[in-house]
Amino acid sequence: MTLLQQVIQQKLESEFSPTHLEVINESHMHGTPSDDSHFKVIIAGKQFDGMRLLQRHRAINKCLKDELAGPVHALALHVYSPFEWQQLHEVPSSPACRGGSKLDAN
Repeated sequence: MTLLQQVIQQKLESEFSPTHLEVINESHMHGTPSDDSHFKVIIAGKQFDGMRLLQRHRAINKCLKDELAGPVHALALHVYSPFEWQQLHEVPSSPACRGGSKLDAN
């Protein structure tokens, strides 16, 4: 587990006390194997009960605002209530990277 991956996991655990949490470094799938830039987060917690998808994503983005403003280029979010997580049979695959970065020259 990389340092950035650990930071993301610790922040999410601290903020949401999830019943389930996976932070997966997918950088190797996007042409950046040595770079911590692409992550997939699978999280389930009581805080997400009754929240709409956009609200859930905003809560995660707010928690990880520093990482999203810096090294993280892509963050695939799969956010569930505990009930939704129990009913789930498969987490969707992350989409293929389309390239580009805020660090690329214009």
